[in-house]
Amino acid sequence: MSNELENIDLLRARTGVTYREAKKALDEAGGDVVQALINLEERDQNFTEKIHCRGADLLENLKSMLQRGQETRIKVKQGDRTVFEVPASVGAVGLLAALASSELAVLGALGTVTAMAKKYTLEFERKNKGPEVEIEKNEAGAETFQFDKDTLQ
Repeated sequence: MSNELENIDLLRARTGVTYREAKKALDEAGGDVVQALINLEERDQNFTEKIHCRGADLLENLKSMLQRGQETRIKVKQGDRTVFEVPASVGAVGLLAALASSELAVLGALGTVTAMAKKYTLEFERKNKGPEVEIEKNEAGAETFQFDKDTLQ
């Protein structure tokens, strides 16, 4: 019994696993400490590879979303004059910031009320990527969606 406990302590010291994991690895290896170490290392390596693959997939998806956000522009207009223009990804970050901070949320609400009172419009413009449903096209060939205060009521 003390020999088994020493082996479990050895596995824990070398790998940082719990007593339960060390005992299980030792039982699966038939009491062979070296084989138990090899099995634990392989398990950790497989876990690390899975994490690395999922991280790479997540990063690729994030890059794709940012690229699509750069292709879409948010414009604040008063009549035909563009007052302010940003990529949609910047607008999304601003929205998340407003959701995270009550002060920014109040500031955003005040800005929205002021913009509606002065008859500003919000326009989303996306670069045309191929045959899609046509809403309205401007001279540059971009689709345009407009929302003004009358539409929102």
